[in-house]
Amino acid sequence: MEYLIRTAALSDAERIAALEAACFSAPWSLRQIEEEIAKDNAPFFVAVNAQGVCGYVSAEDICGECYMNNLAVAAECRRQGIAAGLMRALTDAARSRGCDFLTLEVREGNTPARTLYENCGFSLVGIRKSFYDAPKENACIYTLYFNEETL
Repeated sequence: MEYLIRTAALSDAERIAALEAACFSAPWSLRQIEEEIAKDNAPFFVAVNAQGVCGYVSAEDICGECYMNNLAVAAECRRQGIAAGLMRALTDAARSRGCDFLTLEVREGNTPARTLYENCGFSLVGIRKSFYDAPKENACIYTLYFNEETL
């Protein structure tokens, strides 16, 4: 499948909101997504194919620390390298912003996502007990450090 990864635009927000609703039990609202896209400190990328936005990833750069918010790919577009491409774009952005690390939380039972993050060089650094609702589940904290001084 052919796709392009680019910075998200406000015109992408409705499709991102639809993906968010399809992929998460507690999705962000359209307004929250629009606010994130508009932030200067929030790297936000979309993957676009012939049908339009088919995936996205968002994060926030807070004082040189990058925190990933969400990553989603449309069900019909999964297992085609899109999530890995989005993670590369986010990792490159965090590095170019001078961040010390990129970190994220993922449901403990989400084996495909955990495998993706591990394949992207992230390490499991902790567990947040009962972090998620609907259903209740632990969160695994994964972090990718960009320099050894932050270890």
